[in-house]
Amino acid sequence: MKKTLAAVLLLGLAGTFVLGQTGTKTRPRVVARPASTPAPVTVRPELKNDVPTESKGGPPVLQNNTPNQPPTVGPPPPLVVEDNDEVIKIDTNFVTLPVSVLDRDGRFISGLGQRDFKIFENGAEQRVEYFASVETPFTVVLLLDVSPSTQYKIDEIQMAAIAFVDQLRPNDEVMVVAFDEDYQILTRPTNDRYRLRRAIQMANFGSGTSLYDAVGKTIDRELRAISGRKAIVLFTDGVDTTSNRADFETTIRQVEEVDALVYPIRYDTYRQYAGSTRRRVPIRTGNVWSDILGSIIVGQTGGIPSGAKGTSSEEYRVGREYLQELARYSGGRMFEADTVTNLDASFRSIAEELRRQYSLGYYPVNSGERGERRRIRVRVMRPDVVVRTKGSYIVGASNSTLGSNR
Repeated sequence: MKKTLAAVLLLGLAGTFVLGQTGTKTRPRVVARPASTPAPVTVRPELKNDVPTESKGGPPVLQNNTPNQPPTVGPPPPLVVEDNDEVIKIDTNFVTLPVSVLDRDGRFISGLGQRDFKIFENGAEQRVEYFASVETPFTVVLLLDVSPSTQYKIDEIQMAAIAFVDQLRPNDEVMVVAFDEDYQILTRPTNDRYRLRRAIQMANFGSGTSLYDAVGKTIDRELRAISGRKAIVLFTDGVDTTSNRADFETTIRQVEEVDALVYPIRYDTYRQYAGSTRRRVPIRTGNVWSDILGSIIVGQTGGIPSGAKGTSSEEYRVGREYLQELARYSGGRMFEADTVTNLDASFRSIAEELRRQYSLGYYPVNSGERGERRRIRVRVMRPDVVVRTKGSYIVGASNSTLGSNR
């Protein structure tokens, strides 16, 4: 009897041991299923990135989620790398253009659609991949020339700049910069009209004219950090005398590379400033403060030395040409500041263009070589319209990437 009871107990212990071992072997299949294996569901599962949380930077990569296979850590498979390389290449060559469409009286034409536009690059038609017509706020850099040649025009320049600010909407922002030989930021972008007027009134003339340097600094240091629609409104006579970091050609190329419009407003200072090299009497401008200032300057110095840099008719011709090129290569327009009345109409036109432009984008059929200049022509399939946009761009530059702002 005792032997029989002992045998039964031994069999029971053996069975318990076997069951325990079996449970140990099957438990991983039930409990330790890889986290990347989706549980059976009746709706489409959400794909999530399996890259460890401590990994930062770079786009998320979808890893292989095959059941019973651990997630891959490290570089993605070669196929994904090739695909990512291709996406980066395409993004770099995506070209966007701000386009203004006006009637013969200079009024903005609204209601156009994507099918109304055709884009040609180096003569070859391109497929329009992106189109937008949204009235959005913009940022303008008011770049004020306060060099000696503008000393007789400083009051007019300040009044004109304030008049432009008064044309803008509450959400539009303005940055005010004054330059002579130096470069001075009077206020960062703001929509506070009181601050803007005070900043403009702080602009006083100095010595030298580093026009090219001022344009280059504005593009590289300021515009590339500003997102959205942006432009430069440049008040100057166009004559450079003291730039040492930039020149005519380099700044024109910079304008091609940045996604911004330039609107030069030219003041002809030749008669008042350069003309004084031939006379030693103050020039009467009709502005009391300018006349007093002119009398002081002429009385103290005897006039501007004959042959001084920035006083010849040829330098003024080059200055006008430079401002025309800035406008042409950026897609803007140049205005002559002959009367305040004309300026008021010009400011209204600039503000209208900035806030109501169309935006077009395309992938070039032929990507070209980095640094190559490409010619662009935009046609609108409507009669009697004027189209304003960039006439060229540089392959691989910041303006050829959608949303790029370095």
